[in-house]
Amino acid sequence: MKPAALPPDEKTRLETLRALNLLDTAPEERFDRLTRMARRMFGVPISLVSLIDANRQWFKSNQGLDATETPRDVSFCGHAILGDDILLIPDATLDDRFSDNPLVTDNPDIRFYAGCPLKILNGSKIGTLCIIDREPRDFSADDMALLRDLAAMAEQEIAAVQLSTLDELTLISNRRGFMTLGQHSLNVAVRAGQPSMMVFFDLDGFKAINDNFGHAEGDKALVAFAERMRSVFRDTDVFGRIGGDEFAVLLSGTDDATLDVVLARFAQSISDYNASARRGYNLAYSVGRISHQGSKVAIDDLLAQADALMYENKQGKR
Repeated sequence: MKPAALPPDEKTRLETLRALNLLDTAPEERFDRLTRMARRMFGVPISLVSLIDANRQWFKSNQGLDATETPRDVSFCGHAILGDDILLIPDATLDDRFSDNPLVTDNPDIRFYAGCPLKILNGSKIGTLCIIDREPRDFSADDMALLRDLAAMAEQEIAAVQLSTLDELTLISNRRGFMTLGQHSLNVAVRAGQPSMMVFFDLDGFKAINDNFGHAEGDKALVAFAERMRSVFRDTDVFGRIGGDEFAVLLSGTDDATLDVVLARFAQSISDYNASARRGYNLAYSVGRISHQGSKVAIDDLLAQADALMYENKQGKR
């Protein structure tokens, strides 16, 4: 068995997947309708919408399997997201990547597999629409075209989800996505008895960038700031653009001393960008931070406290 390699954009791919808030959610008719159609049209026993998480594949829609997920390293779909078109396996027993795979040698006894990658707005592939048979079979050019059409419909449904939780400009969570994921992260930290840190950023002089260099340049500044956040903060941290030139990060399992180190690294990343970009202005920001550990708390309350402290920081500069 040959586990699939990681995609080159794995970090961004996972961030975007998790920002969609689709993992571990209830079945939805808009996805189940597509897997029912695929199962019926191709006459196969199994059809899935599979999402590839860090260490597992999880089934958003599942027709014909009892499982809700499998380890990523045995998944066929982990291989499928490495390509741009359908991964077609007519007989898995004859393919050295899969012939000794436990999903082939044991239940569900996969022989035939066809999986079309599902691409989201930033180009990352988060999973597949796939069909599976327990017997080897051929797959015609017309069959390939039909599976692509069904996958395109699944992508449209995912895009609708993505646009509601992702900031279209910076491709990190928008306020809605941040609040949803952040509250979940806070709840987990409280149950585990771990501290959480909320950090609120506001760009300094952003209006002057728009006024002096134009709104297109202002957009580039926002994107650059978000990219520095993506490069410094962890996959497990929740960060987003809250609105305008405001950004926030929620770090779980992090104390004040660790946050000091992380924020120093972030400041250095911004400084390095300013030195190399030379766009006629420097990115600068004010920051507020608040810690929490103990009883359950609403993310709105932490965000408001960090915002107030950020404002004090900004006022102090004036």
